Amino acid sequence: MEQARPQDCYHKALIYILGICEDTRRHFGQIYDIKSGCIKPECLRQGWQTSGSVRVVRLAFSLYTDGTPGVDDYKSKDDQIDECRGYSVSDIFCCGYAMYFLEGIKLRYPEYSKKQKTFEEILQNYREV
Repeated sequence: MEQARPQDCYHKALIYILGICEDTRRHFGQIYDIKSGCIKPECLRQGWQTSGSVRVVRLAFSLYTDGTPGVDDYKSKDDQIDECRGYSVSDIFCCGYAMYFLEGIKLRYPEYSKKQKTFEEILQNYREV
């Protein structure tokens, strides 16, 4: 984190998420250029990727860029659509890393991660109306 250019919520989330998985930690330099601050979407097609590491990278990229950066790497519309679908909530979160992903989201959106009302408190407000 000390090497990241600005130490903002974007970089905190990116670096935390990429640190979740051993494969993404090992290949960090193939995923993100810390000097330029640029992600490397082409890493999504490298042979070392697993179904879990692809999920980690896609979430990290999405939190960092607020987009689906891997989509532009494909010329075929069908391949672009398939890549875009890979960024869906169900495609990313249906894995053992989900609880860690939530922590990464809290790092990226700290202003929305403060104590929220419980479901019971919300229901109580409706009953009072």
